Amino acid sequence: MIVIDAASPTPPYEQLRAQLARQIQDRSLAVGTRLPTIRRLAADLGLAVNTVGRAYRELEEAGLIETRGRAGSYVSAAGDRTLEQARRAALDYATVIARIGMDPTEAVRIVEAALARPSVP
Repeated sequence: MIVIDAASPTPPYEQLRAQLARQIQDRSLAVGTRLPTIRRLAADLGLAVNTVGRAYRELEEAGLIETRGRAGSYVSAAGDRTLEQARRAALDYATVIARIGMDPTEAVRIVEAALARPSVP
């Protein structure tokens, strides 16, 4: 639930941005969740369309949401720090594998063996 305090010295776009960011980071809004359209959220909250648009733009610049044109805005996987760390590690590993010329099937077996070790948290 988003609450905008008209009496707050914090601008409405920042209140909205902060609340959505917090919900994304604490996983109240899961990766892949479709956000309301800018117009709909503006109407629901009694805000100007540009106010909501600015909040969405800032969330997108931070990598917390992604806009897919007319399909709408969604919570981004990049907003989930754990998934982002895993994605970066996988890209780094794939780069090493390509550089040394290892067969991708063997590289996957190595990862599976590493994940199966009891010492992996």
